[in-house]
Amino acid sequence: MTRALPFAATAAAAIALSGCALLSTPDPVQLYRFGSVPAEAAPGAPSARTTSVAMRRITFPDATRAQRILGVTGSEAAYIGGARWVSDADTLFTDNLQNAFAERSRSTRIIGRQELTPADVSLDLDVRSFEARYEYEGAAPTVVIAARGRILGFPDRQVIAERNFSVSQPAGENRVSAIVQAFDVASRHINTQIIDWTDQVAASRPPAPPAD
Repeated sequence: MTRALPFAATAAAAIALSGCALLSTPDPVQLYRFGSVPAEAAPGAPSARTTSVAMRRITFPDATRAQRILGVTGSEAAYIGGARWVSDADTLFTDNLQNAFAERSRSTRIIGRQELTPADVSLDLDVRSFEARYEYEGAAPTVVIAARGRILGFPDRQVIAERNFSVSQPAGENRVSAIVQAFDVASRHINTQIIDWTDQVAASRPPAPPAD
């Protein structure tokens, strides 16, 4: 004959089970970063004239601006499981580009947000793609980073120059570490494109008239 458990015992068992559920360990998530290696310095001596550049906030697509890593196969998109960027992707991208400017640029200087130095021009970047693209499920993907850049007069914001940038970097295999390495290489390549273009535009501008 089965005896019913007293109410107190039943409640205690329920609490114990709920405690196990609350204390269960979530699936582990590995954190990654890109842009740990700065761009190589450009050959040649620094320019005699340095252009001060104010970098506006870099915009990212909503699907890729945070910490999740986006994979795309045809018309389907999904985030890569078990992996996150250590910070939001747009923050890592911005920090990486600023560091690369300091290492590589010969004729421009990025003005920090807290600096009072007046800017000569502003750099406006709109990242359009920041994703791993698969030809088919299980294939080694290709990391694609595409951006649109504009250099604007400061403070009138007249467009001085405009260009589209794109980098495709195949991953060595369909593993998270290989995909992250491809993001790292692709980000360095697009940094080089952006910096060299900005330097070229800055060098072609006539010097500012002397102050009265």
